[in-house]
Amino acid sequence: MSSAIQQAHTLINQAQTVLDSALSHLKAFSSQDGRVSGSKLDEKQLACYEVAYCEAEITAARVMLQYSEQVEKLKGESGRIEERLALQYAAEALQGVRARFSARRADFGFDRQQLQATVDSAEVDAFINQHLSTENLEAVGKQVLADDGFVGEYLLDDEKEMMRDQFRDFANEVVMPLAEPIHTKDLDIPDDILKPLVELGCFGLSIPMQYGGIQPDDSEDNLGMIVVTEELSRGSLGAAGSLITRPEIMTRALLKGGTEEQKQYWLPKLAQAEPLNAVAVTEPNYGSDVAGMKLKASQVEGGWVLDGEKTWCTFAGRAGVLLTLARTNPDMSSGHKGLTMFLVEKPSFPGHAFAHEQENGGTLTGKAIPTIGYRGMHSFTVFFDNCFVPDSHVLGGAEGIGKGFYYTMAGFAGGRIQTAARATGLMQAAFERALNYARERVVFGKPIADYQLTLVKIARMAMLLQVSRQFTYHVARLMDEGKGQMEASLVKLYSCKSSEWLCREAMQIHGGMGYAEESAVSRYYIDARVLSIFEGAEETLALKVIAKALVEKAA
Repeated sequence: MSSAIQQAHTLINQAQTVLDSALSHLKAFSSQDGRVSGSKLDEKQLACYEVAYCEAEITAARVMLQYSEQVEKLKGESGRIEERLALQYAAEALQGVRARFSARRADFGFDRQQLQATVDSAEVDAFINQHLSTENLEAVGKQVLADDGFVGEYLLDDEKEMMRDQFRDFANEVVMPLAEPIHTKDLDIPDDILKPLVELGCFGLSIPMQYGGIQPDDSEDNLGMIVVTEELSRGSLGAAGSLITRPEIMTRALLKGGTEEQKQYWLPKLAQAEPLNAVAVTEPNYGSDVAGMKLKASQVEGGWVLDGEKTWCTFAGRAGVLLTLARTNPDMSSGHKGLTMFLVEKPSFPGHAFAHEQENGGTLTGKAIPTIGYRGMHSFTVFFDNCFVPDSHVLGGAEGIGKGFYYTMAGFAGGRIQTAARATGLMQAAFERALNYARERVVFGKPIADYQLTLVKIARMAMLLQVSRQFTYHVARLMDEGKGQMEASLVKLYSCKSSEWLCREAMQIHGGMGYAEESAVSRYYIDARVLSIFEGAEETLALKVIAKALVEKAA
C-alpha cells in the first residue's frame, strides 16, 4: 500500500469520526422519551440531508481506496490510474465533508476549533490541494485520453466478464441503433429488443433456477444483475436499461411473501416475460410516503375489488400483470399495516393508452404521462374502477393481508442498487461520446481535448464513473451476502446525482451539437435527470431512509 493511500485512509477515518459526532448531536436534539422523534428530526432537514451525503461520500471513498489496493496487489504496480482516481476522490470527499460542516457548524454542534483540528486541519488542506490541484487533474485527463478512456480494471470474475461482453455487444449491435428513434418518436420498445433479451435469460436474472430463472437456488446474484443492467443502460436507459427492474421487484416481493403456489405459477412466467409486468405503488399524492397510500381494496365474495388511482406505473400498457399496493384496512391510522399487495392481471396493450373491461363490469384504464425523457417503456396513470382481483392473487394469500408494505420494501431494495447501475451505464455512454467528440472537435486551431479545462472535466468524469461502478459492485457483493440494505440507498443517492453532472458535462463538451435532439448526449442528459427522482426521490431517501437510520444508531 502506498503512503498516499495510507494517508487517505487515515483522513477518511478521521472524517468518519467527525460525522459520527454530528450524528450524535442530531440524535441528542431529536430524542424524546429515549427514542428519536421524526417531527423533531424534521426540524433539522438540511443537516440530515448533509450528513446523508457525507456518509455516501465517505463510504464511496473507502470503497475506492480498497479497490485501488486490490488492483495494486493483482497487477503488482503502484501509481496506476486506479490509485490516482482513488486519491482524487478521497480528496473530493474530504472537501465535501469539510465544506458542509464548515458552512453550518452550529447545525452539527461544532465550533471552529474542532473542525480546524479535524476535517479542516493543515494535513487535510494539504492533501486536498495536492490531489485536486490543476496540475494533477490535467495529468489524469491526459492519461485517460492516452489510454482511450480506460478508467480502471473492472475486477470481475470470468463469468461476469462474459456476461458483460455479451450484453455490451447486444447494446452496441441491437439497442443503440434503435435508441434514437424510440426516444425522438416516443415509440414502444420493439420486439427486436425484447425477444432476444428473453432468450439471453435477462428476465430470469433474479429468479432462482428451481422457478425457471438463472439465479442459483442457494444464493443471490445481484452482481450479475448489476453488470447486465449497466451494459443495457449504456445502450439506452429507456429502451433497455430498465427492462429488468420491474421483474426484479416483483420477483423479490414474491420470494419474500408469496405462497409456494404463487411462486410456482408466477416466477417461471416472469422469467420468460410472459407476461411482462409493471409496479403500481405510487399515487398522485403519495410516492415515497408509502404508508399514506389510499387505493381502496374492498373484500367481496371470492376476492377483492380495487377502486382508485395509481400513477407513474412504468410499462403498465405492455404489462400483463400489475404488482399493486392497495389499502385493505380503511382506517388510515393503521398506516403501512393496512396495506396489501395484489397481482392484477390485464391484457397487454401497445401505445400510450389502454382500456380493459372485466366480465363483472369492472374496468382498468391507463394513459401514458408525457415525459421529457426515459421514453420507450412509457409511464402511465392507471384508474381502477370496481376492478376485481381473486383471492388467489393476493400476494401471500390470507397471510399476506396487511403485509404489503414489507413486500414492497423487499422489492425496492434491489430497485435502488439497480438504479445505481443504470446511472453508471448512462455515465459510461456519455463519457465515451464526450471523449470521442473532444478529440475530433477543433476550436481555435486545436482539438478541445488539448485544452486544460476539458482535461480537468475529463479527469472528474473518469473519477465519478469509476467511483459509481466500484461502489455499485461493492454493494452488490454485500447484498449477495444478505447485507447492504443501507449501502444500497447510499449508492443510489450518490450515483444518480453523479450521473446527472457527468451527462451535463458530456453535453457541454459537445457545445451546440450537444443541445441538438439528434445528438445522443442530449438524450443522456434528460434521461439522467429522472434517476434522482424514481426508486426513492433523492430528498426522501436522504432524510427518511439514510439520515433517520444513521441518527437512530448513533451513540
